[in-house]
Amino acid sequence: MLAEAIHSFADTGNQLLLLLGLHRSRRAPDREHPLGYGKVSYFWSFIVAILLFSVGGLFSLYEGWHRLEAEGELRNLGLAVGVLCISIALEAFSMWGCLREVNRARGARSLWRWLKESRSSELIVVFGEDLAALLGLTVALGFVLLAGITGDRRFDAIGSMVIGALLVVVAVFLAARVKSLLIGRSADPDVVEAIEREIANEPMIVEVFNVITVQVGSQLMLAAKVRLAEGLGLEEACHHLNRLERRLKAEIPEIGWSFMEPDLDD
Repeated sequence: MLAEAIHSFADTGNQLLLLLGLHRSRRAPDREHPLGYGKVSYFWSFIVAILLFSVGGLFSLYEGWHRLEAEGELRNLGLAVGVLCISIALEAFSMWGCLREVNRARGARSLWRWLKESRSSELIVVFGEDLAALLGLTVALGFVLLAGITGDRRFDAIGSMVIGALLVVVAVFLAARVKSLLIGRSADPDVVEAIEREIANEPMIVEVFNVITVQVGSQLMLAAKVRLAEGLGLEEACHHLNRLERRLKAEIPEIGWSFMEPDLDD
């Protein structure tokens, strides 16, 4: 119960950190940060993963190990079971709300594919935390009942360690996912494919040498090197490229910055 209480307290603080990250990531670009502050949300998501690992996971492992050989009798079993049942119901409702957003974002992709490809660090972290919380509460309820039925309080300690191991695994997974975004990752594969298709459909572009995208929070930066049809003057080439950029931004609103480079080879 103490392990789950600490975990729930940490989760509450983590949600506030994610809200802080979302708020600060919406600041407008300036001279020092010409691509804006979108990656601030990645930083706070990474901090949340660290807190989940340390405050949640490691503390639960320590608490379970510390209590494994402790003396004493089990008390207030009914109260513990009641609190855990209510908590599971509330956490299941929270998970349902999270899954609605996830399903809206993933479209036809499987959940596992979305977890590997999504660039929404906040939604990934919220999903991971909700899943860990729901599984942790279920584990806690199972081991509390085992301890009550058998009268062996070691089951309670083992339950704390299982919860700790679960939180550590989830935290490491979340940290690895957010790390790739912090380093700099391309846009969602479906978005990249749509961009490449739109560029290739431009009549005045005869070859696409390279397309680079970088996810910056909720927006992305696009850079493309292309070869234009022969015989175009400078003004006409600029006109076609500007029209292409406007069409791309209309079709894919996530594009915040677009740089088109006409060239003869890569």
